[in-house]
Parts: sequence; C-alpha cells; structure tokens
Amino acid sequence: MLEEVVEFAGEALPGGNAMPPCSETQFLVELGERVRSSRMRCCMSRRELARRSGISERYIAQIEGGKGNVSIVLLLRLASAIHRGEREAA
Repeated sequence: MLEEVVEFAGEALPGGNAMPPCSETQFLVELGERVRSSRMRCCMSRRELARRSGISERYIAQIEGGKGNVSIVLLLRLASAIHRGEREAA
C-alpha cells in the first residue's frame, strides 16, 4: 500500500517520480511556495485570488506561508482561480 501511495505522490507532484517531501511540514511549505509563485506569475494579488476562489485572503496567506493544511477541494478552487487568471493574463 505504501508503495502505491509513494507512486501516486510521485505522479501528482511536479518533477515526475520524485519522492514526496520527507515531512508534512516541508510538503506544506513547498505547496505554499508553489501557490504563491503561480499566483504571482499571473500578476494576481491575494485579494483577487480570494475573490476568485471564495477562500479568505487570510487563509490564502496561511497556505502560502506553509501554515494552512489545505483540503483537496480548496486546492481545486485555488488551481481553478489561478488557471483562469493565467488565461486572462495571456
């Protein structure tokens, strides 16, 4: 079972079959950095991302700071809002 989880995480995480981060804390920090860089790439403020995703600006700040343990549903909402922002910026 663990092997399947590691394989799935390797596919889900950017970078191919890379091993997932060694700790949950490090994973959340890396995830926050990726959310922030994606948001900034499309020149979107936290306030705008909050408006588009329906997630509070304060919680987005916690996620970007590696402090928010975000659910998959909230990740989907963030990704969707950022993706729409990227299309509009292009």
